[in-house]
Amino acid sequence: MHRIREIVLLVALLIPYGVCIAAQPLGCLFEPEQVAEVGSPVIGIVSEVFVERGSVVRKGQVLATLRSDVERASVDVANTRAKAEADFKTAEANLKLARVTQQRGEDLLRKNFISQQALDKSRADTDIAEQRLTQAREQLDVWNSELALARAQLGQRSIRAPIDGIIADRYVWAGERVEEKALFKVAKIDPLRVEMVVPVALYGLVNQGMMVEVTPEMPNAKPLHAWVVLVDKLIDGASNTFRVRAQIANSEFAIPSGLRCKAELPDPPKAVASNNPADLLAQPASPGTLKLGAQKPATPGNPAPAPGAKAGVAKRDLSKPPGK
Repeated sequence: MHRIREIVLLVALLIPYGVCIAAQPLGCLFEPEQVAEVGSPVIGIVSEVFVERGSVVRKGQVLATLRSDVERASVDVANTRAKAEADFKTAEANLKLARVTQQRGEDLLRKNFISQQALDKSRADTDIAEQRLTQAREQLDVWNSELALARAQLGQRSIRAPIDGIIADRYVWAGERVEEKALFKVAKIDPLRVEMVVPVALYGLVNQGMMVEVTPEMPNAKPLHAWVVLVDKLIDGASNTFRVRAQIANSEFAIPSGLRCKAELPDPPKAVASNNPADLLAQPASPGTLKLGAQKPATPGNPAPAPGAKAGVAKRDLSKPPGK
């Protein structure tokens, strides 16, 4: 009777921790690694569209353009100003002349041919020429900045792909006015995500970096290898499950996103794979560890019980304090 109680207690304790695990394939789903709704940073009219649904695109590729007549004209004007170096060269020449005149004035002053006032005026002319050259240089920098601004405004009229992938959907046509709505949906499908919903009985047995065998639900599909990249730390109490995400390479876009699949996890460790608690009792114990229900070995201070005696807890004389 005592043995039966021990087994029932073990079953009650081990079942919630996943001792009874059935190695059955799990349902899974291929999803894009990333999905981006591509919009326009400015309001405008669509001029041209260069892609269609299903087109393969690269990051930075132009998907569509907006009308940009005004922006192109602004770039031309700013470019002309940035190339106008006449004022800068004039100020540079005046500075050279002022420095030569000042040098000559200093030589003439040492020979007492001119007054100190004339030399001071020459030095002031040199300082003024230096300031005019600095002003011309700063004006040239402003014009170059205006050119960069005009080019940036023109660049906003081109809608580019933010990621590598395929065009999942197209929302606009040439001639439409765009404001806040998205123009395209781009999906990155290399690599692909493999999303799985796993029973809580397998929690702790699925770890990041583990290899998973995935079989797409399509004719003549062969098993593929995916690697676990994320294991949720939250359990859904309603379904008693948790989510696992794996990743699989798809460089040739051979696997379509949205396809269902079956995932097989590696076999769990043998120590928790048994469905019979009696097998756990039969496992060899580590040194110094007693099996449940086993009798202590006979020692000089602990004689073996008589044959047929029931194993139990040794009685102690309550009249004596512990340790005596």
